[in-house]
This record gives sequence, structure tokens and C-alpha cells, in this order.
Amino acid sequence: MRLAMKNLVGKALVVGLFAGGAFAQAPAAQQQPAQQQPARPAAPAREPADVPKIKGADDPSNAFLKRHEGFLKDLKEKNGKVGILFVGDSITDGWRNRGKEVFAKNYGSLDPLNIGIGGDRTQHVLWRLDHGEVEGISPKVAVLMIGTNNLGNAPSNENIVEGVTKIVKELNEKLPSTKVLLLAIFPRDEKPDTRNRASIKQINEQLAKLDDGGKHVKYLDIGPKFLESDGTLSKEIMPDFLHPNERGYEIWADSMEPTLVQLMK
Repeated sequence: MRLAMKNLVGKALVVGLFAGGAFAQAPAAQQQPAQQQPARPAAPAREPADVPKIKGADDPSNAFLKRHEGFLKDLKEKNGKVGILFVGDSITDGWRNRGKEVFAKNYGSLDPLNIGIGGDRTQHVLWRLDHGEVEGISPKVAVLMIGTNNLGNAPSNENIVEGVTKIVKELNEKLPSTKVLLLAIFPRDEKPDTRNRASIKQINEQLAKLDDGGKHVKYLDIGPKFLESDGTLSKEIMPDFLHPNERGYEIWADSMEPTLVQLMK
């Protein structure tokens, strides 16, 4: 009996030694390198709204500069005869197409000059004013509406106000006998509770403070004229909830007329 037990213990020790050796010789599992997370795309750099800048400066076929050169040519052909000036972005530029007939009917007899360019931000308008687009003229009124393209691009809403303010000051300096009709930034987006709407409200509240009673600057907010009673923006007026169609330009002209008539005297 003792001999049998001794043999069993011996066998167990031998098995254990072989098993231990097997485990000891098993290669360790290779550690997998940590997977790198894909880098997030860098957020677009925010541009100061009050520092003049060429739009698309790196584009060899720069459409912005071509439009600018075209305005200088228009200016020369006007030979100083400009009664009303329109300054702005694509919404002002739209008087040439969707608002063409409305423009001709309301302003054709006032020796108008339109220097609106699609996509322009305040810094682009500042650059254009610094490079001759209003030289040699003395319109009675300059209608300015700018700033919507700065939303989400400028460092802050306050900086957009600074950009618009600088444009107003430049117009006052370059056109000392001209009254600036500063329009509030038009509403955009279908619903009234969007971030853009909130920003526009905040910016317009500050722009209103530039009004000096019409001596040099008159502020006018016609935004509510484009809206439904619940604050929504209709496709019947702005199909893309940003740019007016012909009906939208009619609303613009009709809403601005009483103030414009006073300033044009």
C-alpha cells in the first residue's frame, strides 16, 4: 500500500514538472500596439471682421478681384454721377438678377451704383473701400447691409459689430456728404429659434446704436417685414431661407422707401 502511494506521488510530481515546464516555455502573447485615433480635422481659422482682406487671395483666377476691377470700371464710366450707392454681399448683389426689375423701377432714375459681391464679409468690403470703389463720387445715400456671411467665421458677434462699424466710419470719411442707411442684418433660417437668429438679434441691437438721427447714419430694421406672424421665414419670400426672391426684393424696396425718401432730400 505504501509502495503504491509512493509510486502515485512520484508520477504526480513528474507530470507536474513536465506541465510546469510546458507552461514556462510557452511564448508570451505579443502586446498589440495601441491604435491611434484619427486626428480630428482642424476647425477653420476665424477671421477678424474688422481687418481688411482680399477674398480668395490664393486663387489665381480670383473672381473677387475681377468683380472689384469691374466696379472700378463702372465707377469711371459714371464719371462721378452716383445718386445712391448700394454696398453689401450676395443679398445686395441680388438686385442685379432676382431683384432686377424692382431695382430699375425704384432706383433706376436715381443714378444708382451697386457694389455688392456674393459671399463678401465685412473684411472684404473694407478692403474694397480701401482700394478705390467709392472714389470720386458723392451719393446722397449709401445703403449698407452686411454681416450675415461673418456668422460662424468671425471670432465673436461683437467682432462682427466692430467690422460693420468700421465700414460705416469708412463710408463717412470717404463720402462726407453722404448719409449711410444702415440696414439691420436680414433674418435667415426657417425657424426663429436658431443660433443664427439669436446672433443676428444680438448684432442688430448693437448696430442700432450707430444711428445718429440721420445726420450721418440712419439705422433701419426691416427684418420683421419678411417674417410670418410666428417668426418663421417663408420660402415664398426667401426660397433658401437667406436670399430674397423677386417678392422679397419688393418687400425690401417698399419697406425702405419712406426712410430713403427722407434721406434723399
